[in-house]
Amino acid sequence: MPWKECSVMDEKLKFIVRLLDGEPMSQLCREFGISRKTGYKIWDRYKECGIEGLPPQSTKPYKNANKLPIQVETLIVQTKNDKPNWGARKIRERLKRKYPNIKLPANSTIHAVLDRNGLVNVRKKRRYKAEGTKLSYANQPNELWCADYKGEFLMGNKTYCYPLTITDYSSRYLLSCEALETTKEPYAFTVFERAFKEYGLPTAIRTDNGNPFSNVQAMFGLSRLSVWWLRLGIRIERTAPGCPQQNGRHERMHRTLKQEATKPAGANLLQQQEKFDHFIHEYNHDRPHEALGMKYPGEIYRPSRRIYEGLPDIEYPMHDRTITVTHCGRICMNRRKINFSRVFAGQDVGVRQVDDKIWLVSFMDYDLGYFDEETNRVEPGENPFGAKVLPM
Repeated sequence: MPWKECSVMDEKLKFIVRLLDGEPMSQLCREFGISRKTGYKIWDRYKECGIEGLPPQSTKPYKNANKLPIQVETLIVQTKNDKPNWGARKIRERLKRKYPNIKLPANSTIHAVLDRNGLVNVRKKRRYKAEGTKLSYANQPNELWCADYKGEFLMGNKTYCYPLTITDYSSRYLLSCEALETTKEPYAFTVFERAFKEYGLPTAIRTDNGNPFSNVQAMFGLSRLSVWWLRLGIRIERTAPGCPQQNGRHERMHRTLKQEATKPAGANLLQQQEKFDHFIHEYNHDRPHEALGMKYPGEIYRPSRRIYEGLPDIEYPMHDRTITVTHCGRICMNRRKINFSRVFAGQDVGVRQVDDKIWLVSFMDYDLGYFDEETNRVEPGENPFGAKVLPM
């Protein structure tokens, strides 16, 4: 049988004693339930080290071939203490000149040594904090549109409906009310593109900081949807968090929408959309509005003169090169992949060298951030959208 775990040493001693008594190896291996290879291994250890060779031997190597000698690590730390503003590259070059006979590690290993000894100043990544922008007051149709999702509600088939609504600020005209099954971006793109094709482009769009209008995980809170609006020359306005009154006209419409088109709710999305379509017509053409002097919104609203014709081209004549951001949100330059932001996937950005191995990344007229040849990621600069998000 195999070795008993509680008395492995005793079993090995019995095995060696019987071998010394002249019993054959193959017979003993069958009796003890071990292979002949294991048996000869035990026998060789006994002949080489005696009884001290029978306990289990450590498999840990005596020397780690990749372990950095303590003397070299000490030199790296001492150099960093002498030159606290130096990085791994400069430290390696100094040691290379001062100690030409020492085999030095790679720059990445030197950086790891500095990090392990607490000698690397890690710059904390600045997380975007949602905030409002400067809000405008529109007097003419299409100067400002307002958009939002009315709170979800349960339909007859026990699934939720998420209505996406768009109104014109000055005329109160209800441009769209779509019954959607989710708030994901692709559905919002379809709704807005349909509105742009039918009514033209507005000067600005006001929303809150929720998804898909904003993405607090992305650079400056931009989302794919808001980047698309910027490309179309649409100014972006955001209400301050927790201040729905800043979009009060739109919220007031939602209250009427809830009363007229969701009680009772439709049995499914198709029936609910039919209710919304009926409400849109009534709200725009049959329902007098007190704030408009009892006029109908449809009597005031006129489509925009700015026709939707797709995305215009972007040029960066003042930059060194124009690069298309990959689908995974990276800038590929000189066989290097720079982490940027997925919300700019497929968009062209301008890259310009502003200092030794330091590059500036711009989108349209906005300077977004910088990267160098060590960090391989774009660090956000000053928020160009803090006060007001403007089009090109």
